[in-house]
Amino acid sequence: MATSEWLSSLAEIYPADRLLTQPAQVTPYESDALTAYHSRPAAVVIPETADEVIATVRACYRFGVPFVARGSGTSLSGASLPIKDGLLITLNRLNRVLRIDPQERIAVVEPGVINLDVSRAAAPYGLYYAPDPSSQSVCTIGGNIAFNSGGAHCLKYGMTSNHVLGIKAVLPDGEVVQLGGESQEGVGPDLVGLYVGSEGLFGVALEITLRLVPKPEKFRTVLAAYDSLQKAGDAVAQVVASGLLPGAIEIMDRLAIQAAEAAVHANYPAGAAALLIVELDGESQQVEEEFKRLKAIIEASGAYEIRVAQDDADRLRIWKGRKSAFSAVGRLSPDYLVNDGVVPRGKLGPALAEIERLSGEYGIRVANVFHAGDGNLHPLILYNGREPGALERAEKLAGEILEMCIRYGGSITGEHGIGVEKRAYLPRMFNEQDVEAMRRVRLALDPAELSNRGKMFPGGEVPSLKFSGPHPLERAGVISRE
Repeated sequence: MATSEWLSSLAEIYPADRLLTQPAQVTPYESDALTAYHSRPAAVVIPETADEVIATVRACYRFGVPFVARGSGTSLSGASLPIKDGLLITLNRLNRVLRIDPQERIAVVEPGVINLDVSRAAAPYGLYYAPDPSSQSVCTIGGNIAFNSGGAHCLKYGMTSNHVLGIKAVLPDGEVVQLGGESQEGVGPDLVGLYVGSEGLFGVALEITLRLVPKPEKFRTVLAAYDSLQKAGDAVAQVVASGLLPGAIEIMDRLAIQAAEAAVHANYPAGAAALLIVELDGESQQVEEEFKRLKAIIEASGAYEIRVAQDDADRLRIWKGRKSAFSAVGRLSPDYLVNDGVVPRGKLGPALAEIERLSGEYGIRVANVFHAGDGNLHPLILYNGREPGALERAEKLAGEILEMCIRYGGSITGEHGIGVEKRAYLPRMFNEQDVEAMRRVRLALDPAELSNRGKMFPGGEVPSLKFSGPHPLERAGVISRE
């Protein structure tokens, strides 16, 4: 690669203030939300139009330069980590809601649009965008597509993939394609479904057509406090087994509750080992009938305190505590890893008990806050990165939790993706033939592996790390630095 020629080609696309090459300029982009990993790109570009993104990808293809596209960098798996000596394409300025069509119930947006801003734009029409990750006030639609993000209400409304109708994208070789469209009914192969969740391996999304849904007529939000985490987990299984389909079922444990209280003063019940949040939504008559059944189930589940939101302000206060829990845990520990395994709902109780046991065995605090309705665990493993060996111990504990998820018939990721964090565990969940089939699909679209190189699949160059010692992929025997 002729670096000077490549940078010269970028200089023809971008003014100096949007082509960053100096160490002080690129340092803020060295990591995403998984801050244990960091890598310095050769340059960062800040496009403001789709045409600039297309020209950039074509320049990378011409000179064989690997690139990563990212939005707000909220990835918790290192999937938006820059490639060493490659290019980082930041998409935050492609942040326009291009069109809202209330008749067809769609929104057409650029990839840098903030998740919550879609619902704000649709609100005057009585519509909203259903996927609601905890980071929805800062995460972008492009990132949501990369990881197939879910959120608190994914139990009833599904993941990002259930709400994307069309994607205009530039492939790694510079070809611009239109996948899907505006129709609610797809025709032919589900190429949109293939693209969503591909973690940036298939190029860069430029315009996204999203499905909007009507705002529910009524909400009923129940908060239940338990003296054990397992009781809360078992209550989830009872709610789902009853045939009810709540909009959301969430759990927070003692540490997460303490953090949320300190951050936003949600006024949760004192002394709770676990909180369960269950929300019903829909037409008023249906919600009221379902609420009677839900209340009876919760009352019989061993909760020592039950609260029902009395108005919108009360409901939003309950959700503010839950939505702030991830960031609030930073008050309890200077560093933490966010795991993302999934277990069948019927295994939630035993899984939570196992996490509690492992936490005691390792002597590492674990805060649990997760989408209980679909079994998507989010144990936050607290550690101090300044202590020698602390990160390695935290990663080992995280690995044991992932192994447990596989053993219980679950998954190593629900919505955060594989990234660099879980590459060693992909072969633990899928056999060699399955992994090779996935790799062949990737190579069919990107033979040179320019787009987000080194992510998802085992093997390849290991990103630079903030700690010394063997990387998890080395310990698993997947790669070697020798």
